[in-house]
Amino acid sequence: MDMLSSTMLTNQALMARPLFPVNLSSRGSVSVLGFSLPSPRTTCMRNHGIGIIRASVAVEQQTQKTRVALIRIGTRGSPLALAQAYETRDKLMAKHAELAEEGAIEIVIIKTTGDKILSQPLADIGGKGLFTKEIDEALINSDIDIAVHSMKDVPTYLPEKTVLPCNLQREDVRDAFISVGAASLAELPTGSVVGTASLRRKSQILHRYPSLKVEENFRGNVQTRLRKLNEGVVQATLLALAGLKRLNMTENVTSILSIDEMLPAVAQGAIGIACRSDDNKMANYIASLNHEETRLAVACERAFLLTLDGSCRTPIAGYASKDQDGNCIFKGLVASPDGTRVLETSRKGPYAFEDMVKMGKDAGKELLSRAGPGFFDS
Repeated sequence: MDMLSSTMLTNQALMARPLFPVNLSSRGSVSVLGFSLPSPRTTCMRNHGIGIIRASVAVEQQTQKTRVALIRIGTRGSPLALAQAYETRDKLMAKHAELAEEGAIEIVIIKTTGDKILSQPLADIGGKGLFTKEIDEALINSDIDIAVHSMKDVPTYLPEKTVLPCNLQREDVRDAFISVGAASLAELPTGSVVGTASLRRKSQILHRYPSLKVEENFRGNVQTRLRKLNEGVVQATLLALAGLKRLNMTENVTSILSIDEMLPAVAQGAIGIACRSDDNKMANYIASLNHEETRLAVACERAFLLTLDGSCRTPIAGYASKDQDGNCIFKGLVASPDGTRVLETSRKGPYAFEDMVKMGKDAGKELLSRAGPGFFDS
């Protein structure tokens, strides 16, 4: 981590990374709503109806007898989402011998509302489940067997007929600062523009550095945002360090913000795996991957979020962790969108499910009471 802490980002560093560093090779297959793509050599893709893309090589494959996958993993198609799906696949293959066989696991790419609408800030699109709804629908309709989500995208209420019994071990929850001309937020000149689609990041930036400006409609995957930064659209951006690590792109990091500088989003760095509530076989498969410490922390944070009824229009941050004595330390924050008011609270208690959920709810109730009516309208 030392080499990440203060390295200045250069244009060369930004351009050095391939746009898609995720390894798509090894056992298993990739499809877009049902048609397997046997290798990255596929060059011709065509649209055949909403959300369905079929490769030209599929015609060739239809003449071959292919094995029916034991597990179809539904995911978004961004490099980061695919990295998370492949991490899930690899863990399943390592745990279960029958899943390590050729063709046993298929990755199914599904385009979500959040992927389709890139011209507006997330807060303006409104609604919940912008990056999960279509994947959940495919799960309920049995087009896939399990769904892999970034937990910070998952609404506090799960769709009927689905359960989410598994969280993989959490990655680093902190945010990374990336800039071509400054070592930190504090060093950015007055009037500099920071690009972020996150109201949580925007409000905390403006609260600490009111002389800076924030470009809210800074959308796209990690590679797209780094390209925009390199082109001078903004002077800096913040990205989740977890995503950069999963993409093997940490060389782009200028510095890492501490938890005290930038409290992370609820469930940041955590991956959740869902299945149908009546599918005991899949529930058992994914339960074998669960990291209990992460699951409890995510439950605490999501209880906080649920109490606040948070959405994409609400700047909310929350983080639960285990201290050296084995206790849960929870920190929560709500802010006005313009960053002029930030309210914080914390809790400490046993690292156990019921206690942690209670802590999250209690912290949320406190901040709701302190905020008062109209707090989030400023």
